[in-house]
Amino acid sequence: MNPKNEILQGDTLTILKTIDDDYFDLGITSPPYNKGLAGGQLVKKVEYDLYSDNIPEEIYQQQQIEVLNEIYRTTKPGGSFFYNHRCRWSKGTMIHPIMFLSKTDWAIKQEIIWNRKITGNLRGWRFWQIDERIYWLYKPIKSLVGDELQSKHAKLSAIWEIPPESKNPHPAPFPIDIPARIIYSMFDDDKDKIVLDPYMGSGTVGVACKLFGCDYAGIDISKDYIDMSNERIDNYLNYKDKYDKEINKHVLTGKTYKQRKAEKAAKAKGD
Repeated sequence: MNPKNEILQGDTLTILKTIDDDYFDLGITSPPYNKGLAGGQLVKKVEYDLYSDNIPEEIYQQQQIEVLNEIYRTTKPGGSFFYNHRCRWSKGTMIHPIMFLSKTDWAIKQEIIWNRKITGNLRGWRFWQIDERIYWLYKPIKSLVGDELQSKHAKLSAIWEIPPESKNPHPAPFPIDIPARIIYSMFDDDKDKIVLDPYMGSGTVGVACKLFGCDYAGIDISKDYIDMSNERIDNYLNYKDKYDKEINKHVLTGKTYKQRKAEKAAKAKGD
């Protein structure tokens, strides 16, 4: 199966197993974090439509490993997957995402720090954790390094200061700035690409794909969330300002995207 510009309803792992090998160019997701750890320190309770974010941690990690390995299989050699997660604690013990990511088939190319700047944790057990992690996972062709980023993309560094999404009815959305940055950095102006989000949620990755001219495929267990996603994707132009804002950050000349676009148009007219 080769899904394109659609969101499939069902269990993520089950659906991934039906998708062809070497199909996706890129993937981006933020899975449920298993925040409801029994006896653990909760940052914020998350209640999904049809999913309990509270299962034994060893089962959760094994499920994530299996999902990530299926995504690896369905990703083209040389493709990447960006995986948003965070450090958690249970009964005083840190649970770091690297504990299970290192057990997958992926090469871990980079750890990006997402500085959210705010947090819902108001207790003083530790310094307030305003960061999450975004792991750049890579499916090697000949080496673990892969292609080099253009300088205008690499200059943004591995610390992303992006506030969380605030106007979204989904219980755990992430801001469109994240997939926008990833898609533009990976593809630049190449639009003949397809991007996977195996936990589609409110459709943010699909919206970013539409803005940057890419195709998308998503999976979600909830029909309500799929309906929400499709509505947001249909109205993707409502997020055009996010596109312009992100494009203007990938500039080395000091000129904005709009200035360079105007100069290019004037040159084409012979002015």
